[in-house]
Amino acid sequence: MSEPGQPPILLWFRSDLRLADNPALTAAAMSGRPVIPVFIHDDPSNLGGASRWWLHQSLVALSRDIGALGAPLVVRRGDAPTVLAALGKETGADTLHFNRVPRPREARQEELIAGLLGSRGIAVHGHDAALLFEPRTVRTQAGGNFKVFTAFWKTCMAMPEPPRPLPAPKTLSVWPHSLPSLGLDQLGLLPTGVDWADGLRAVWTPGERGAQGRLTDFLEDGVIESYDSDRDRPDREGTSRLAPHLAFGEISVRAVWHAVRTMSAPGNGVTRFLTELGWREFCHDLLLHHPDMAERPLRPEFETFPWRSDPAAFRAWCKGRTGYPIVDAGMRQLWQTGWMHNRVRMITASFLVKHLLCPWQDGERWFRDTLVDADVANNAAGWQWVAGCGADAAPFFRIFNPVLQGERFDPDGAYVKRYVPELADLPPQWIHKPWTAPPSALAAARLQVGADYPLPIVDHARARALALSAFKAISRK
Repeated sequence: MSEPGQPPILLWFRSDLRLADNPALTAAAMSGRPVIPVFIHDDPSNLGGASRWWLHQSLVALSRDIGALGAPLVVRRGDAPTVLAALGKETGADTLHFNRVPRPREARQEELIAGLLGSRGIAVHGHDAALLFEPRTVRTQAGGNFKVFTAFWKTCMAMPEPPRPLPAPKTLSVWPHSLPSLGLDQLGLLPTGVDWADGLRAVWTPGERGAQGRLTDFLEDGVIESYDSDRDRPDREGTSRLAPHLAFGEISVRAVWHAVRTMSAPGNGVTRFLTELGWREFCHDLLLHHPDMAERPLRPEFETFPWRSDPAAFRAWCKGRTGYPIVDAGMRQLWQTGWMHNRVRMITASFLVKHLLCPWQDGERWFRDTLVDADVANNAAGWQWVAGCGADAAPFFRIFNPVLQGERFDPDGAYVKRYVPELADLPPQWIHKPWTAPPSALAAARLQVGADYPLPIVDHARARALALSAFKAISRK
């Protein structure tokens, strides 16, 4: 219980919409003083449509969970430093706790807040909870940042193990006064007009409980044991699907790390999954050192790459109408569910930048708008990796053949048939190249290529030659 007359503490929720392993919440709760939980809708233009839908659902869950401790979530809109200063004046709060967000914009914002609130007598405490290893602590022997993942992760593995996750507080001292707060519907996060979120609702359960349930399923259903072999198979449930929960901080990466380490038998699946968490660390480290990573290539020679402007081809790619089934299945899965299998993300991205020669930035923006896990660090680094212009990237001349990729990773066509139902009756030998199917097979499948399903919008061999020619042009420079 707090003593009467004690000034309250402001607890600022950001990309950490959870109670467990939330160092800012734990510190506020342990003080024994009244706590005012706050969420500020700041810079809404930075969120895509799918992320906005997810954020609404996640805030509903957070409001319920923190409310169960007796502390209503105060929701405001506006510039975070200004809003927090105003709340300090309204409530007489003399302390702010928050968890740092390892992104350049948010880091600058944290500096502004420390200066502004500090000048008003409010103590500002930032905590680290977003990554396994504290930002900017993983360094080369020369003191610089890493450009190659293998060396980065080897250095991480030589460091002390990440801290164990903190339990959620069971009690919270409550400020006995009410504060004006926006209703979540007033934030305007949900679709207006046409409700395109049915597919998202059918697949996802945003919020801390949904995140913990997803982790439990991943560990207890045996998925992780075969993760190393199945993670590239979009026709199987071989991945964790924890990415959106991590992006919104509904579960901490430390909690995931330790759950995997302690609940799973050592094996290739466990090792590979932990390495994928390492890629997440690497992407955030890159973003901290390259704030414009979503707009500019890390390899400067790609600044002059001869990208094409082809709005019609880009629209066909977005809609899943390229004529290449594995590409179209991925793009339709993305639109329907807000998520795409990782292997197919690489295939669809390669198709956009190397078959269509469209700028990778256009694809990055489309994914950012349609992915529920649209984390800017992972998204930008992934696109630069595929385009060959990022750190430790695949070479540009590695051009995926979408037919061979489909035949290798979706051999029976189950994934394609799920999201491109017009091809559902084609035999497996034609499912990834329907334009080559004999008339008898097309007739049996009641399919007319060019009408029911489009012909390929580009020829693979010709597109590959053009892409290599474009790459040679910048190589000569």
